[in-house]
Amino acid sequence: MKELHFTRTNGAIDETIDDLIESVGDVGHPELVREMILAAIKAGQEKNSKAHMKLMNTTMKEIRFTGKMFGPYSHVRKVTVFGSARTRPDEHIYKLAQDFGRTLADSGYMVITGGGGGIMQAANEGAGSEASFGANIQLPFEQKPNPVLIGNPRLITYKYFFNRKVAFLKETDAIALFPGGFGTLDEAMETLTLLQTGKQTPLPLVLIDEPGGTYWTRWFRFMRDELLSENYISEGDFELFERVDSIDAAVSIIRKFYSCYHSMRYVGNKLVIRLLTAKEPSALEMLNDQFSDILVDGGKIYMAEVFSEEDDEPEFNHLPRLVVDFNMLDFGRLKTLIEEINKS
Repeated sequence: MKELHFTRTNGAIDETIDDLIESVGDVGHPELVREMILAAIKAGQEKNSKAHMKLMNTTMKEIRFTGKMFGPYSHVRKVTVFGSARTRPDEHIYKLAQDFGRTLADSGYMVITGGGGGIMQAANEGAGSEASFGANIQLPFEQKPNPVLIGNPRLITYKYFFNRKVAFLKETDAIALFPGGFGTLDEAMETLTLLQTGKQTPLPLVLIDEPGGTYWTRWFRFMRDELLSENYISEGDFELFERVDSIDAAVSIIRKFYSCYHSMRYVGNKLVIRLLTAKEPSALEMLNDQFSDILVDGGKIYMAEVFSEEDDEPEFNHLPRLVVDFNMLDFGRLKTLIEEINKS
């Protein structure tokens, strides 16, 4: 058995893989495709169990189809909506979810749901078929595609929860959480974990109660009374999310977040925030003073030109750059910085 490496030290096998990619034609990012082919072959060499190989195979297929489905809509902002599959159409919170989906679609957003009933169906109904995505899951009960998504080309049914969760977060620009059960709370906590650790780019995370509702206020109280009091989380973590009890407030939070902020990426140890409009020196001075606590020693916040490392995203080259010497510690405060950028 020939030992394979991801470096180009495989001789004739590297040439064969290169020939295969070239013969197919028009393959994007061929170096990454080459590594995926090698990873598959190496997994076969390692005599993994059939169950393990099936997991790898299905995961690759599901992630590939996720990119295929969402790719044509990468230029459109999207909001993922979580909530109970058991909410009935006669409940007030169901009608709120319908209104939320409708208001988002009217504002130019598309809506991503888990594709099932309850809150998911309500949000899809409000948004309408043309503005809806469904990331469904194979389950022995409850989870069948809702009527809005049956036959919709923007519906995908996943075998694995973890691939589905990747789609929910990778493809969205905001997350809205309505009351729900284990699944909703799982999605809430996973989103918070990824935001807290910087594994998810900052985005609006909105917890929506009906007027007078106590679902999220009681959850919030638990977070403060049990988690914060025992130092399991920090005060700054509460800046990662907001609770509202009206649809207008929820949509306003999402829209304001992208009023000046566009996107971000890291270039080496620099955090590069792309803006719709550049910041004046007075605004930069204020930001440096207000957010000095999240800068590295001697660091600052300043405007800069496009970095050469950003050549792989030329579609964003026209946007002004705000560089932050971020300490990579307090992502709640980073989200607040973005919100302040939108004000100043």
